[in-house]
Amino acid sequence: MSVTYVGVCLFCFFSIGNTETLVAFERPNVLIIFTDDQGYADVGCYGGTKIQTPRLDQLASEGMRFTSFYAQTVCGPSRSALLTGRYPIRSKGWGMPASEVTFAELMQKAGYQTACIGKWDVSNRQAIVPRMPNAQGFDYYFGTLGANDDGTVAFHENNDAASSTQDMASLTTLYTDKAIDFLRHRRDPKKPFLLYLSHTMMHTIIDASERFKGKSQAGLYGDVVAEFDFETGRLLDVLDELQLRSNTLVIYTSDNGPWNQPKYTDHKKGHPEGAVFWGDSGPLRNGKGSCYEAGYRVPCMVRWPNKIPSNRVSDEIFATIDFLPTLASFCDFEVPSDRRMDGINQADLLLGKRETGRKHFYFHDAGVRQGKWKYLKPDAYFHDYAIEDGRPRVHELYDLEADVGETTNLAERFPDKVADLERLMTTIEGGDRLAPSANRR
Repeated sequence: MSVTYVGVCLFCFFSIGNTETLVAFERPNVLIIFTDDQGYADVGCYGGTKIQTPRLDQLASEGMRFTSFYAQTVCGPSRSALLTGRYPIRSKGWGMPASEVTFAELMQKAGYQTACIGKWDVSNRQAIVPRMPNAQGFDYYFGTLGANDDGTVAFHENNDAASSTQDMASLTTLYTDKAIDFLRHRRDPKKPFLLYLSHTMMHTIIDASERFKGKSQAGLYGDVVAEFDFETGRLLDVLDELQLRSNTLVIYTSDNGPWNQPKYTDHKKGHPEGAVFWGDSGPLRNGKGSCYEAGYRVPCMVRWPNKIPSNRVSDEIFATIDFLPTLASFCDFEVPSDRRMDGINQADLLLGKRETGRKHFYFHDAGVRQGKWKYLKPDAYFHDYAIEDGRPRVHELYDLEADVGETTNLAERFPDKVADLERLMTTIEGGDRLAPSANRR
């Protein structure tokens, strides 16, 4: 892709067959809304029927909705993958080193004003300044460096410790308020902005405010999702109010699938009575911490009015690791060339100029998907609470087009495909050397 500036307009040439199409647009503002432990079918447009999510459903109808979108299977690794465009075998998850380069750093250098609100979770949940948001490309930060597993959330504002709370019901509104404050009062109207809003809900000790408690038909978890939907709508309304809608790229997704395994009830870490935080995986197998689809496959919706076609659904493979190179295309910055990148530029897919996505996706220490085929090795890694009792430790091969629930193991019928995917997995895992990805186009 070639890029030429005219003022703040980018002129991008997208190759389609043997022709080139000229698309002109200003560099977009970018709003990333990242939820925590939300189930694939917790959202109405993904088949959910228990919880009403009108604002998320509306967001999906206004842009593209992806049905084969992958994050990682647990919190910290998912965030390092999103921020860096690199699988956690390279970006290191909770222990993400200061040497990793985030899209915020790259956008900051390209002239963006950058802000992070909410859960950070890549500095080992500690105040290690070189690994905190300000040092990783964010001009402003308010949030928690970790999770809420012990029922307390401690906040930092920039690098300084701020307050703390045990009121989990306040968090979704608090983070939304902070995001709105950035848009209304902290934003420099002369610069495009990046706002990364990383919520704590629906992680472990959940709660909803009195406005929503008892209002859904799906218990406390349903109340939390309904409030989350409302608060997301409130934030999107502010974009409209400030006339930012037309040139703001909105990305909504989750960090992993839901906790929904009975084993986890054995160590609830002091959850309040009735605070069951099980999400709905829909047709997918297992949940958070698993290398089956419900651990990795999550909702994702992307909106950019008049650029990304509306009311479209794609089953092409797309992943959080793809956002960094895709944003590089839209926001005019260079992808790092001094390290192995796992993400690919999905700009053409989003703009409706290409119908195909990634060729493959890697499941950490477990397996790989290529096209419709998914392979898991016999010793595929599961977090302890996600281990299925009685699961045979054998090669597993699934046709996800015909069997998204991973019910029928085809490994014995297709040994050559198993061997091919084993080799692909080994190639992906091979060190942090510079190498062109087989996904590159």
